[in-house]
Amino acid sequence: MTRKSKSEIGPALLAWYDKARRDLPWRALPGETPDPYSVWLSEIMLQQTTVAAVRAYFEKFRALWPRVGDLAAAPLEEVLKAWAGLGYYSRARNLHACAQKIVAEHGGAFPAHEDDLRRLPGVGPYTAGAIAAIAFDRPTPAVDGNVERVVARLLALETPPSAAKKQISDFVAAVLPKNRPGDFAQAMMDLGATVCTPRSPGCLICPLAHFCRAAEAGNPLDFPKKPPKKARPFKRGAVFVLRRADGAVLARRRPARGLLGGMTEFFGTDWREGRDGDWAAQQTEASPCARANWRFAGEIDHVFTHFALRLGVFVAAAPADFVAPETGFWIAAQDLSAAALPSVMRKVETCAFKAMDLHVAGKPA
Repeated sequence: MTRKSKSEIGPALLAWYDKARRDLPWRALPGETPDPYSVWLSEIMLQQTTVAAVRAYFEKFRALWPRVGDLAAAPLEEVLKAWAGLGYYSRARNLHACAQKIVAEHGGAFPAHEDDLRRLPGVGPYTAGAIAAIAFDRPTPAVDGNVERVVARLLALETPPSAAKKQISDFVAAVLPKNRPGDFAQAMMDLGATVCTPRSPGCLICPLAHFCRAAEAGNPLDFPKKPPKKARPFKRGAVFVLRRADGAVLARRRPARGLLGGMTEFFGTDWREGRDGDWAAQQTEASPCARANWRFAGEIDHVFTHFALRLGVFVAAAPADFVAPETGFWIAAQDLSAAALPSVMRKVETCAFKAMDLHVAGKPA
């Protein structure tokens, strides 16, 4: 690609963006000043999550906590409840910690410089670049998965993006126009999300088709190159749902750090590889109430980023004299829908309650 053609990429992309930009609830309209809080909130939510999934959560958070100071003052438990179902729960903890740091150390105002942004909890290189560019119109490369795909095709990179991050970032910096860098960042993201898509790239309508080596060669689907796929580990565990006569269920809080940190869960075993299909049936002694009449309710499957999980689900009615362990607490029936249960525990809840309701109705579980 010649130096001249590089200089034409920015204007061509911005001209397309002015006509085809997406209407997103966190995006400032033309002529409006972007709101750094909205930009930051949306970028954290969009990490490894689709725009379609994020819209409702973004609007809920803005309604609950209109300003960063409101979010900083909210109890972490309430933030986790509002986040439940969006996944990657460390983002919610970092979101809360970041809001508190913005208030405590920056007077409630987001810093504009990329280096300062990267010192905030949960803000990595891409997010810092995106906030600096979009919220403050700074000429900073913002390279997410969409942008990586666009550049990999423009350059016909033979190296997977994970191993070519500097090359991609340097290219974006080289074509970044001095005017409207925030719009350019959003235009690159929109191009990857709506035209230069993973499986059906619209090369015929792409504003950068004339600059694209993959399109010229007629093989855009060959890019970006993928690294060798690793086998996903398979783990098993057992989980126990104990329900009182008034409908309350026993739960506990996961450790603050680690997978699903700080979220609410039902009591259960650890999750490990190498367990056979009969393993879970032998684990009722590990339940929070070994003398309860535990019944097998079924199994649920859930896939995390780094492993697949199968949980054997057991249900029981709490004995009248049962006292909850110190690590546990009861969730009233009317509060269960609002509890900070992650998606995997919602699957457990559905499986358990179906079995318990069938049992109460006198039908086989």
